[in-house]
This record gives sequence, C-alpha cells and structure tokens, in this order.
Amino acid sequence: MKTIAQVHANSHRRIAGARCSLLPLAALTLSGAASAQSSVTLFGIIDTGVQVVRNSGGGSVTRLSSSGISASQIGFRGVEDLGGGLGAGFWLEGSIGPDDGTGRPSNSNNQASGAGSSQALSFNRRSTVSLLSPWGEVRLGRDFNPAYWNLSVFSAFSTLGVGGTQLAASIVTGATSTWTSNAIAYYLPANLGGIYGQVQHFRGENTSNSGAIEHDGTGSGLRLGYRAGPIDISGAVSRTERAGPLGDVRQANIGVSWDFDVVKLMAVLSRDRGSVGTVAADGRGWSLGVVMPVGAGDIRLGASQYTTELATGTSPQTRKVAIAYRHYLSKRTTLYTAFARGHNSDGAAASVVAGAGSPAANRGSSGFDFGIRHGF
Repeated sequence: MKTIAQVHANSHRRIAGARCSLLPLAALTLSGAASAQSSVTLFGIIDTGVQVVRNSGGGSVTRLSSSGISASQIGFRGVEDLGGGLGAGFWLEGSIGPDDGTGRPSNSNNQASGAGSSQALSFNRRSTVSLLSPWGEVRLGRDFNPAYWNLSVFSAFSTLGVGGTQLAASIVTGATSTWTSNAIAYYLPANLGGIYGQVQHFRGENTSNSGAIEHDGTGSGLRLGYRAGPIDISGAVSRTERAGPLGDVRQANIGVSWDFDVVKLMAVLSRDRGSVGTVAADGRGWSLGVVMPVGAGDIRLGASQYTTELATGTSPQTRKVAIAYRHYLSKRTTLYTAFARGHNSDGAAASVVAGAGSPAANRGSSGFDFGIRHGF
C-alpha cells in the first residue's frame, strides 16, 4: 500500500528534512480516534534570509525575507492502514512567515471575494483528506492547481526568491493560479511504468440564485507526465469559470528536464488567459534552467520571460536572469545565495520579487538573497 508521503512524492511534493513522530501528542489531541492512526507526523521548513531589491527609478528595499528557496511552512499529516491495500489519510500544511511570525492568507472560493488576510496561521497550502488504494488516490480539500506544478518543478529556482521564474511572478490568471479550494482530485498510482498524473475539479460554491456569477470560481485541471531514467516531461492545463466580458481563466504549460548527472537541464513553455486589473490579457512565456552539482552544493542558472498581451493592444514584457549557489550543510540545513536581474519593456514595470516595490516603466530591477533553510 502506498503511504501518503509516497503518493505526495509522485506528484512532486518535496518536504526537506527529517520527520518527527507525534503519536503521543496525537493520542492526547485526537483522543480515541488517534489510536487508529498508523502514523501522525509533524513537519516543516523555516527559510529566512536577507534580501536586497533595487528598482531603477522606483522604490528599493532591504529586508529580512521568508521563503528564499523553499516555502516556509508547518504541517501535520497522518495515514491509517484500512487493510486490503486501502488507506486513509489527512494532510494539513500552512504557510508561515518566520521573519515576522505571521501566517499567510488562504482563499475560500477561488474568487477575489474569498481572499483572506495575512495574520493568523491557516492551512492555506494544503488541507486535504484522502483515500488511498492500489488504483490511485482520491483527495478532497484545498491543494495546488495541477497547472502550477510545471512552473515550479521545472524551474531551477522554483517560484521563490529573487530568482523565481517570471512565468509565475507575472501570471495573469488570478486567484487559482497556484492553489484551488473546494477541490476533488484523483492521482494515478505509481506503478504505471513512469506515467504519472492527476485530474482535479474545484467549486466556487456560489448559490444557484447568484445570477451571472453562479459558476465563478468553479473549474478543472489536468496534469499528465512521464518519468524514466534521466528524463521527466509533463504537460498541464486548467480552466476557471468567470462571468463577464473578461471571460474564463485558462492556464496551459509543458515542462521537461534531463538529468545528465554532471548537469541537469530544465525548460518550460506556458500560455495563459486572464486579466490585468479590468483589462483582458493573454500571457505567454518560457523559462530555462541549469543545475550543476559542485562538491557539497550546487550552482543554479535561470532565465525566464513573460509577455502580457493586453486587450488594449500593448504587450508589456519582463525578462529575468538569475544565478545562485546552495551549500548543503546536512540533509536538513542549507545555506544559499542568489542574484537576479530583471528587464522591462513595452510598459512593463515588474520587480524581480513581487511585493518589493517596482521600478519605473521600462526600467530594470535587481535583487540579492542570502539565507538559511532548515527542514524538520
């Protein structure tokens, strides 16, 4: 029987570091129900560093940042052996900001109206219950959008820090670009000769008398891939319904990686449909990545570009290049440093890090990270 952790790995979820058993704590907090659990685990990542962002012609900032190479998080998961090859499990995972001690917001209905605030801890990254079998996993709750995965796993910098891929930083697809709430998903089993995948349906949960917005926030996603030896390739699509002249939100991308041992190469192509403010927009982009093991660490190179084709006839474009070094002190602890430079054209004004100010239109932005990640 596949455990929750094994199924999670098949969908490219990776949690750094060792795990700490919480069976005594589970017995206290879950009472009699805990005695049926095969295992209950506490896990997490604390990733904090100094970040410097300089925006040409705009505001700049030096700050203590979170999630430079991995999302800072804390979570609980458990699995129960039901016998006959069946299992049941849960997974609760929330974002945290170790630089200020706050939690990060969630979204209750996949729409702007459901956005939460950033203060108390919420299990915004994943909040699911699962039924496992030799035929795959059925998963219910809040989870990642299948189309987000290729942007993350096929980028040398994922979507984080100053080097995070521009395909995610500039994406035009809004509330469901990364996570979906109220989702029902199915994951393929791991014994299909390298084929992996998932299908997901999520609900906006508006009432039937809501008029034009009845189906807003409702959608579906699909990801299908093949992994064998050094090669990994997968494609993904998703669609979220939205009323009004802006039309539905769509994401589509394909990613590939080839591991030559001495160097790993990665690439992604993406095409999206959404909006910037009240203006309809199409987004298209690409990213390239290189990871080269060096002693007890690795060097990473990345380049990405995203062009936003607005209904007004303009096409703002942002390009980014980045370089980084990660030094692995142990399986749980990593020191890292990164530098990135962004260039804007055709009216774009994106910083190398979202939320770190912005340069003047058509001007550049640069950023530097130095931090430590510890997993438990």
